[in-house]
Amino acid sequence: MRELFDEVAGNSPLDPQEAVRRTTRGPSRKRFYARAGLVESPDGFAITLDDKPIRTPSGRALAAPTREIADAIVAEWDAQQEIIDPLTMPLTRFANTVADAVVDRVGALADDIAKYFETDLLFYRAGHPQALVAREAALWDPPLFWAADVLGARFILAEGIVHVRQSDQAIQAARAALPTNPWSIAALHVVTTLTGSALLGLALMRGVLDSDQVWAAAHVDEDWNIEQWGVDEEVAARRAARLVDFRAAARILKAVNSMEG
Repeated sequence: MRELFDEVAGNSPLDPQEAVRRTTRGPSRKRFYARAGLVESPDGFAITLDDKPIRTPSGRALAAPTREIADAIVAEWDAQQEIIDPLTMPLTRFANTVADAVVDRVGALADDIAKYFETDLLFYRAGHPQALVAREAALWDPPLFWAADVLGARFILAEGIVHVRQSDQAIQAARAALPTNPWSIAALHVVTTLTGSALLGLALMRGVLDSDQVWAAAHVDEDWNIEQWGVDEEVAARRAARLVDFRAAARILKAVNSMEG
């Protein structure tokens, strides 16, 4: 079963897109269990198959911190048909990654997220056309104003792609808002890498924006181009795959924050 769980985990703690690509390689695995379930454990809720606990590739118990997340993981396993499809199991892949690659590396993920405070998507604005400028402002200004007012992180905006150096004070203030919980930092990392914005991730985590608003803000330029030139089917397929992981991460952020708050 180790090969199966290697596939389900995606084997990549930092890049959800690479995790998806990895799951498409190798032979398909047949469903080998009758039912999935869960039991309470020291780590929260352990996932079971036919009443036997699942182990991650490194041998740790596959567990979720909340009943809501655990139920969702169980549902992923129950939904599998004759062949197990890891692409339909984002929460299981996520749980594997947290257990094997995040629990002992929270600081490393926080450092990686913090790099986005230097070059965040929201800092670089279009100069024209005016309709796009206005759309970016409508979607991007609220989280920036929130960061300034609530976090004390005041960032500098630029037009185009010319790099602008952010102040150390702004970066440090934003970094101080990053969570230390392994599940939260992992989910925030996924949101950040998929959207290109750590500020959007923080706004989602704090409930300033909902997941639909964050996804729309992350794709305002792409959606503008679609309106002008039409849909590129290959790009649309990649976006749909990213959305699966984004929704899973957003769900985790909401569930964990509800537990903590």
